[in-house]
Amino acid sequence: MSSQIQDIAMPNGEGRFGEYGGRYVPPELEKILEEITAAYNALKDDPSFKEELYALYKDYVGRPSPVTHARNLSDKIGGAQIYLKREDLNHTGAHKINHCLGEALLAKRMGKKKVIAETGAGQHGVALATAAVLLGLECDIYMGEVDIAKEKPNVVRMKILGINLVPVSRGQRTLKEAVDEAFEAYLKDPVNQLYAIGSVVGPHPFPMMVRDFQQIVGREAREQFLEKNGKLPDNLVACVGGGSNAMGLFTAFLEDQGVDIYGVEPSGVGLNPGEHAATLSMGTPGVLHGFKSYLLQDEKGDPLSVYSVASGLDYPGVGPQHSLLKDIGRVKYVTASDRDAIDAFFELSRTEGIIPALESAHAVAHAMKLAKELGKDQTILVNLSGRGDKDIDFVVAKYGRDYGVVM
Repeated sequence: MSSQIQDIAMPNGEGRFGEYGGRYVPPELEKILEEITAAYNALKDDPSFKEELYALYKDYVGRPSPVTHARNLSDKIGGAQIYLKREDLNHTGAHKINHCLGEALLAKRMGKKKVIAETGAGQHGVALATAAVLLGLECDIYMGEVDIAKEKPNVVRMKILGINLVPVSRGQRTLKEAVDEAFEAYLKDPVNQLYAIGSVVGPHPFPMMVRDFQQIVGREAREQFLEKNGKLPDNLVACVGGGSNAMGLFTAFLEDQGVDIYGVEPSGVGLNPGEHAATLSMGTPGVLHGFKSYLLQDEKGDPLSVYSVASGLDYPGVGPQHSLLKDIGRVKYVTASDRDAIDAFFELSRTEGIIPALESAHAVAHAMKLAKELGKDQTILVNLSGRGDKDIDFVVAKYGRDYGVVM
């Protein structure tokens, strides 16, 4: 297993993690992606680039984000001790700002005038808009109309920031369609704009690049947990849609065989097509948006409809490195339903005073389940990837009465 982990520490020269990843793009885009890859490889170890990025992480984002012991929740469950890596406390409210600042800095160093991206829950849109404003770049964000209605607080934030928010009305009007339209817009002018993709997905070098920018989460968490407890966590848990927050945490621990790792996908309201977005649990290898990974697809290879209560998780594909981690068995991919996530949303709020994003609530839900199965000497570290400000209107409107919240 150790040699397999070392083999996937970086993708190979073709941008592949085993059989996954790579580039499945039009020839005219191949040259542009090679330029991005070359620029990133040159900059990632450039002292001035790293100094500027890490200064922003410290003085603008507020890193390092703390690790919080969820004592009340752990005591109520009565099993393993749950800890939270608090990416929800970052400026803009989630882990997304980590790679958005990196991508925006890369765009600026490459002489690009604009960054362009998709967003589902709106966190990537807000984070990229923030980074663009800070660094003096134009910014277009594509967002499905269904998600615009669900995530009003983040929509308002993007409009306040003054960027161009483009509603997407095709298909299901959610994340997959937002990626489609953003990618098409990018192809019209790849010279002057950079597609700042929102997760560890897309053609090479994006899965590698986004993962690298997110690795700060796991590096910090490793040091903080060791300092706090004198040992590594026994278990890691993170939600997985595209998979950026999970790869950010997992990467620092992949070679630690004593650490069990769980990625939590959304099983939505059922396991029929269109009722979930459990790609690794229910999908098969295929190609989408320029890369190969596990994919929820029909017999023709076309993406299936997907659904999750969490807008940031309703994507039919997943990052290629996650696909390989599944195949070699290093990460166990499990599911949590809408109701599991909503229960966890209110439980964490009412035991710890922390309102999680619905995406993160899927990870909290599995951590609660896992804690009940483990002894009190075991520990679980959850990547609390975002805060729930963006979700509260939707949650209260749809589920509030069930939990005694009547407006």
